[in-house]
Amino acid sequence: MRKIKSYFFISLDGVAEAPDQWHFPYFDDETGAVVSAGFATAGAMLMGRVLYNEWAAYWPEHADEPFGDVINAMKKYVVSNSLTVAEWQNSELISGDAARKLADIKAQDGGDIVLSGSATTVRWLLHEGLLDELNLLVHPIVVGGGMARLFPPDEPRTPLELAGAQTFKSGVLNLSYVPAKN
Repeated sequence: MRKIKSYFFISLDGVAEAPDQWHFPYFDDETGAVVSAGFATAGAMLMGRVLYNEWAAYWPEHADEPFGDVINAMKKYVVSNSLTVAEWQNSELISGDAARKLADIKAQDGGDIVLSGSATTVRWLLHEGLLDELNLLVHPIVVGGGMARLFPPDEPRTPLELAGAQTFKSGVLNLSYVPAKN
């Protein structure tokens, strides 16, 4: 059975938005190894509409950049009820009863299904019981601005268990959580 694993760059104040504006001073070999390891077991990516639109507009034209060849070739599942087509290479649109369709995909053989971003999708996956791991690279910075918090204040209580923790030289915490067993 495949696992769905999410990966986030996140600030101390919970901002997961626009990490390109605050994350790079902390990116080093340790954080790079976490990112690489996450994609090493991946057989596919999962993303919501917003991230899909951003990445589909960028990566096909930047295949020569690091990660470009990987992301373009990888199978991509896009959860959206508003998109009508997903034209980026190897993309499949998942709409309608997306929870059932993703459960069926998880039951298939293949590598893990990874998310990098897509906070709304990750919250939905948690509530549907489909997210197997929540991996956070918590950066030692208070961003202050930014509307996209991984978990907004009105989010329902969701118990998680710590599955792993590391502290990097940069001060970044590598935290891995799994859904709590009731």
